[in-house]
Amino acid sequence: MVRWLAGTTLAVLLLGGGAAGLVAWGEYERLSEGLPTVDGLRTYQPPVMSRLYSGDDQVMAELAAERRIFVPYSAIPARVRNAFLAAEDQKFFTHGGVDPLAILRAGLTDMMMHGTKHRPIGASTITQQVARIMLLGSNAVSIDRKIKEALLAMRLEQTLSKEQILEIYLNEIYLGEGAYGIGAAAQTYFNKPLDQLDNAEAAFLGALPKSPTNYNPHRFVQAATNRRNWVLDRMADLKVITPEEAREAQQEPLVPANFTRPGPVPGSEWFAEEVRRELIERYGIGTTMEGGLSVHTSLDSHLQQVATTALRDGLLRYDRAHGGWRGAFTHIDAADAAGDWANALARVTPPAAMLEQWRVAVVLSPATGRVGWLEGRDPVIPHTGELLARDRAWMRTGKGLQAGDVVLVEPQADGGGVAVRQVPRVEGALATVDVHTGRVMAMVGGWSFRESQFNRATQAARQPGSSFKPFVYLAAMEQGISPSQKFDDSPVSYGEWHPNNYEKDFWGPTTLHDALRESRNLVTIRLAAQIGMRPVADLAQKLGLVHSMPLVLPAALGAVETTVMREAAAYATIANGGRLVTPTLIDDIKDRNGNVIWHPDGIAWQPGGTPADGPQMVDTRPQVVSATSASQIVAMMQDVVRRGTGVRAGAGIDRPIAGKTGTSQDFNDAWFAGFSPDLVTVVWIGFDTPQSLGKNETGGVIAGPIWNQVMKAAFATRPRLDFRIPDGVQLARYDTGMGMAIDAFKPGQVPGVSVDLGAGSGMALTAADTGAENMPDSENDMATTAASPAAASDGTTSAGHPAAPSGAAPSQPSGGDIGMGGLY
Repeated sequence: MVRWLAGTTLAVLLLGGGAAGLVAWGEYERLSEGLPTVDGLRTYQPPVMSRLYSGDDQVMAELAAERRIFVPYSAIPARVRNAFLAAEDQKFFTHGGVDPLAILRAGLTDMMMHGTKHRPIGASTITQQVARIMLLGSNAVSIDRKIKEALLAMRLEQTLSKEQILEIYLNEIYLGEGAYGIGAAAQTYFNKPLDQLDNAEAAFLGALPKSPTNYNPHRFVQAATNRRNWVLDRMADLKVITPEEAREAQQEPLVPANFTRPGPVPGSEWFAEEVRRELIERYGIGTTMEGGLSVHTSLDSHLQQVATTALRDGLLRYDRAHGGWRGAFTHIDAADAAGDWANALARVTPPAAMLEQWRVAVVLSPATGRVGWLEGRDPVIPHTGELLARDRAWMRTGKGLQAGDVVLVEPQADGGGVAVRQVPRVEGALATVDVHTGRVMAMVGGWSFRESQFNRATQAARQPGSSFKPFVYLAAMEQGISPSQKFDDSPVSYGEWHPNNYEKDFWGPTTLHDALRESRNLVTIRLAAQIGMRPVADLAQKLGLVHSMPLVLPAALGAVETTVMREAAAYATIANGGRLVTPTLIDDIKDRNGNVIWHPDGIAWQPGGTPADGPQMVDTRPQVVSATSASQIVAMMQDVVRRGTGVRAGAGIDRPIAGKTGTSQDFNDAWFAGFSPDLVTVVWIGFDTPQSLGKNETGGVIAGPIWNQVMKAAFATRPRLDFRIPDGVQLARYDTGMGMAIDAFKPGQVPGVSVDLGAGSGMALTAADTGAENMPDSENDMATTAASPAAASDGTTSAGHPAAPSGAAPSQPSGGDIGMGGLY
């Protein structure tokens, strides 16, 4: 009987064990099927934020889907490693991926707590957590998930070393406040690098994995402190710190530091966003946001702030002079304004476009101009003051004031009253570029990046108006025409197109020098007809000023479209002696390992012949315009700033500078493009939806002063330079008939001499070639005063220039538009 019972029992056990084994094997096959491979973690590279640096190595911006600073195992302080091991996995260096005793303990505890709201106790090792985070990507509470996690953990232990597993864990784990990994957490909570943490701070980080939300020191300081102290006790039990060190650390108050995420450099948002777009286009969104790129840009932080301020000042000046007071942007109840106005004002949402130094204020007394506003955050302190008398007078001419009106103000220093502010409706853009390298030193894309991310410096295509004219004159210089060559400044018509000068007067024979200086439309048209629009269009495209260009005469007056950045590049090419300049915002890009993976083409550095020579620049960029022609245009444009349409831009500047104003049809766009021997700045002012800026609001009046403010600041830190004169070019002073001028002349050209150029380029110009079909009906009465010169039988004047159609009756100035293209 005993043998029978023993045999039966053994048989049952064998059959049961076999069946259980088969079931277990089947479950293992089911759960292990489709498990991810662990081999990819051998070359683990965590997603790391990319950083943008300004030209002076300030952190300009951070690009990240997850804010993470990767720290290799060798750089992780022992106290930080020990804190996490004490809190999360004390047997990490001895188990094989799972801890059976911990699992059994957790299982018994969970059985005892069954039926309560108690969350099941976890028994996951650090290796299991790495498997869940890196391979499973699921936090679902289930037996299947725990088994898969354990299987992967054991495979991980066979594939990676303990150090590699711990490195992955400490760099991947989320620790709250948007910080991924211990490097970012140390910075977020204590504003310190990892190696400067003390025992208490390291223990706090070790306390966070259990629940970053519940142990947030900003919200639950006592709970966070208690958990930190528990970790310190565990560290003492493991003898990684002494009991005395643990007690000392426990006495330390848990006071998180206020961490301010680096960047953006003030006013650099447009620049940083343009760099981000370029990176995404080059490398894709993944590498840009998670590739750990170090991007060194050309941004000059100081000049960027100057440019931002200058543009905003110019827009405010224009808005104040033209817009009038448009009234409060919202209103609160008059009873609140008389009583608890501070709480009512705290509920008002500020406009996105308001500047940082402005405040939202409520009108307390319209009669005295008394307003109240709030300062600070914790605590918020109410302040009151009176609007400046001149502002109250200005507001009365508009919509006036009422009690409870909510307006924007700027408190003045030293109790000097309160200035009223309003967001301008007019917009603008600006770009400053290094003439020789193309490095973009400053770029402003509009009034407020927070209100609109549309970058008007790179994305807004607008008519350059007369700032396009220098390229017509440059094309003429390339054909050997002299700056002292004269063309008739007299009426001309093509079909229904009757262009005129801005001043609606006529000078007769006029040198190109004087015509460019004073932006004479009719001379420019005759010059374009003489040389042909094909060379002008080809030159504009080679310089990158336009993508394509119609071969019609109004294009010579700026009836094309370009951007601020494109025009800056074209002007920089002129200032660079005709060698092509392509604007670049990025100096170099390094990968996460510090290897340079990109830098701009065209310019390189190589060692000199001797150590004393230093590095030599090798410039492989194409020469798109001859240096001699470029120097002729530079000399002519210097006089534009000295005594022509650009005098406001040059006011108070004693450096060699050159430039050109630009005003498009109907005064829709106001430009000033100018340069020194080493910097070019282009300014544009206009409305997003094109409309007139107002009669006589030209580029010289609106954009010129902004250019002046930026360049004065740039010159303050730069040496004085002169424009280079190429070999073979002669600078000569001569009388143009309208005063003395200095121009550059090529060999064979005689200063002050104008020659007979013949019948022109042979272009068969008709009304269609002038774009006359695009002109409004009001163009029919454009001014054509003064008698036309006698026309030759070939349709040109005796000087070889296109004549007005025979029989065209001169009319008096109508006061209407000048004509398609540039005005002044």
